[in-house]
This record gives sequence, C-alpha cells and structure tokens, in this order.
Amino acid sequence: MLKDDQIVWAIHQMEAEIGPVGPSLITRTPFQYLISVILSAQATDVSVNQVTPTLFDRYPDPEALMHANVEDVETIIRRVGLFHNKAKNIVKTAGIVHEELNDTIPNDRKGIMALPGAGRKTANLVLSDVFGQPTFAVDTHVSAISKRLHFVKQSASPLQVEQKIVGVVKPEELYQAHHTMIEFGRKYSMKLTPDKEVCQLIIDCDKLNEENESAI
Repeated sequence: MLKDDQIVWAIHQMEAEIGPVGPSLITRTPFQYLISVILSAQATDVSVNQVTPTLFDRYPDPEALMHANVEDVETIIRRVGLFHNKAKNIVKTAGIVHEELNDTIPNDRKGIMALPGAGRKTANLVLSDVFGQPTFAVDTHVSAISKRLHFVKQSASPLQVEQKIVGVVKPEELYQAHHTMIEFGRKYSMKLTPDKEVCQLIIDCDKLNEENESAI
C-alpha cells in the first residue's frame, strides 16, 4: 500500500493533470441537485443530464414533483436505469422535502440518508457540493482508482475508501480531490495489466507500492 503522504502526492498529481473540475450534473437548485444525484445511482452523469431538463421543466420544485404521476416520471427518466424505483423514490422524497422540511434540503448526513433513494454517497455529494462541507463521496471511479493505485486493499469497502481519503487529505481539499478522481477515472482505465499500462502515475504508484512492500 502507499503511505499517507504518497496518497496525497498521487492525488495532487491527478489534479495537476486534470485541472480544476467540479460537479458534472446540471441543475439550478439544491433540490434539483439532490434529485439528480439520486438518479445517478448506477447510471452515468451524461444519461442523467439527458433526462433532467425535461424532468425539471415539468416538475421544477418539491411541490410540483410530489404531485407528479409516477408513470409520467418513469417515462421521462427511463434511460437512466432502475427507473421504476427511482421514480417512486424521487416523488416520495419531494413529498417529504415539501411537507415535512419546508422545501429545505437537510444539511446533515443523517437527514439526507433518511430520504427515499438517498444513501451515504448521495449524502456526501450533497453536503460537499451544495453545502461546502468536508465530506467525500465514493463512486465506482473513486473506488477503482483507490484500489488500482494502492491507496487501499482490493477488498476495501466504499466506507473504508472514504475513511482512508478523509484521513489523509486536508478537509478543504476533499471537494477537489473527489471531482478530480472522477475525471481521472473517466480518462484512464483501471483494468489494464501492468505490462500494458499507459498512465505514468499508475506506473509510478505501482513502483512505490513495490518499494513499500519490499521494505516491510
């Protein structure tokens, strides 16, 4: 495994290559961002951005969405996958936000995770991107990178990946680290064998891992 300072170095190398990046979901309000993140589970941001203009044009706020016909919502979001459950969840979430929370999105992890369809990743994304809190969301890209670059063991759970990154990266750097790792994962495959690897940073991290292992 890489040492803590080596992990920070690797993330900074990614940031130098990728440049400044932020959320790729296109929304206008905190509520819309919450809904978009719920829709993004096991789907690409590209596919979510393809359906949300129609969704938010028809149902722009919690009150409108809570009264939506679920079948109509299903038709709009069909291309994102798991649309049956997602349609039900976002309509229910809209109802809770409007009727119980006065159209205000919770600004704490427990409150967000209590909403239908919102898990820990959703909560961390909303807290970071909407409220500027030092949280770190782990998606498939972040998990794959963390394992391929030897930040964590191959068996590490999303929570273990999150805890590792949060434990070594400065709080004020977590937002950029998350979005950088996503873009890095989109640019490079984490499935190439070492002999076919083309990314210099991955090659360097492999060497660092070998040196650390041999020093034990």
